[in-house]
Amino acid sequence: MLKIKNLNKTFYLGMPEESRIFENFSVEAEKNKCTAILGANGCGKSTLFNIISGSVKSDSGTIRLNDLELEKMSEQKRALHIGKVNQDPSKGVSPSLSILENMSIALKKGDRLSFKRLLKNTNIDLIVKKLRELDLGLEDKLNTQVKYLSGGQRQSLSLLMATIKKPDLLLLDEHTAALDPKTSKIVMDKTADLIYREKITTLMITHNLNHAIKYSSRIIMLNKGKIVLDIKSSEITEEQLNRLYNENIERELKTTV
Repeated sequence: MLKIKNLNKTFYLGMPEESRIFENFSVEAEKNKCTAILGANGCGKSTLFNIISGSVKSDSGTIRLNDLELEKMSEQKRALHIGKVNQDPSKGVSPSLSILENMSIALKKGDRLSFKRLLKNTNIDLIVKKLRELDLGLEDKLNTQVKYLSGGQRQSLSLLMATIKKPDLLLLDEHTAALDPKTSKIVMDKTADLIYREKITTLMITHNLNHAIKYSSRIIMLNKGKIVLDIKSSEITEEQLNRLYNENIERELKTTV
């Protein structure tokens, strides 16, 4: 379980452009379930993910992931326990490498092996099994360079690479935003299946309210680094959520102007 307590973060401290993002922010993520994170641009969603993953350092506060004290760990060490899928379908993969090479790297994440030894010692049977579960035919394209895959195929591959070693936490940062609606639904269905099958605690940033309700078990809405809504997804309709979401954006704009 992820537990964040009394998190504080201010950018440009003491300067004219000083921006306080979080002040004594606390939240817990439900174990083995998906929590959707909503809010207008600038509300703190991406900063929260960056602090959790370690690419941005918090000013103070504690971040516990099961028995791990993340705030005391480097970004590299955190990556052994945290999987992440970004909005850009090319960010989670190496486009010039083949599907097999990408999967081998993901499978040996954290191992100190040369690239040649990594490929030699990889578990091809496991890779084929995992690719087959995606039901996209990627298991028949092992030697195809990833740059030749569609956006949906690349994002599905990124998802599989981020979870193949079953991380303690999965961060989905608007991972379907760059896809067309049909492909987005396909990727979300596969995401939900994988989270349920592997029982992975997940945080998902999204602006798609339908996805928030359909694919998460809990919805958290942020405004200026504060939680303004925390509700079970089954307890709210898309119409109600849309109204609250728009009201939240209006409040955000008023406090910004």
